[in-house]
Amino acid sequence: MPSMRDIKRRRISIQSTQQITKAMKLVSTVKLQRAKRRAENSKAYFQCMYETVNGILKRSGYIDHPYMLPNASEKKAVVVITSNRGLAGGYNSNITKLVTNSAIPRENALIYAVGKKGRDTLRRHGYEIKKDMSDAIEEPLYADAMELSDELLKAFSNGEIGEIYVAYTGFKNTVSHIPTLLKLLPVDVEGVGGQAFPEENTEKGSLHDALEGSDKTENSAPMNYEPEDIEALDMIIPKYLTSILYGAFVQSVASENGARMQAMDSATNNAEEMIGSLVLQYNRARQGHITQELTEIIGGANALA
Repeated sequence: MPSMRDIKRRRISIQSTQQITKAMKLVSTVKLQRAKRRAENSKAYFQCMYETVNGILKRSGYIDHPYMLPNASEKKAVVVITSNRGLAGGYNSNITKLVTNSAIPRENALIYAVGKKGRDTLRRHGYEIKKDMSDAIEEPLYADAMELSDELLKAFSNGEIGEIYVAYTGFKNTVSHIPTLLKLLPVDVEGVGGQAFPEENTEKGSLHDALEGSDKTENSAPMNYEPEDIEALDMIIPKYLTSILYGAFVQSVASENGARMQAMDSATNNAEEMIGSLVLQYNRARQGHITQELTEIIGGANALA
């Protein structure tokens, strides 16, 4: 049985850890409120953007456009959005597992890392890190998403990559966060329709296969472009890709803070239970020590008598 001194030292150590986890929980709660408000305020815009592009592409039929057709490259760009810090439960590991367990071969994957945790884990698994934008996740800006979108579209147009995916954590509510792997390009016209940020778990697959739920009976009148469909898509698709990426940034930040708040709350509660258990051990050890001293005193008195 541990000595009273050992129990006391361990209790003090756990109390110090509990103070840290409690402080981190409060910080995460404040950050979550701001990130949640930002995600909810921006969600309507990106949802509208996605539905608008969906409607256009759904009524366009077949268009011979580079963004609508696969190219010969076997390389697949995967934008992996994680955090720069740990202590967030399974938030980071869920995304990396989603990528490593996906149907994307490791030798064909080019990782565009937004977050140090995902970057380091995938690098250890042998994935090629094509670009590191970890600083962007600290305070996501639309300009960061635009920069990344331009680079991805340039590589896609040049035939360097054949497909574009994004792996992020969708924010449903404070306690529910959905790891999601979505295909962004080439656009699957036949599968177009749905929500940009679904409420249910859609872990992986085509963006349009995952985002089902649109009204299949809506008017399917053909879409007319002015001046030309190629010129219009040259303007629409970059905005579509940038919007989805920025929406994923914002959703991921809210999910990260929600996951960290839950993790720190659990750690604080566990520390409280451990402290209670150590207090009982300390009291039992103290009572045993007092009983032993009394026994020795009584035994000594009897011997003198």
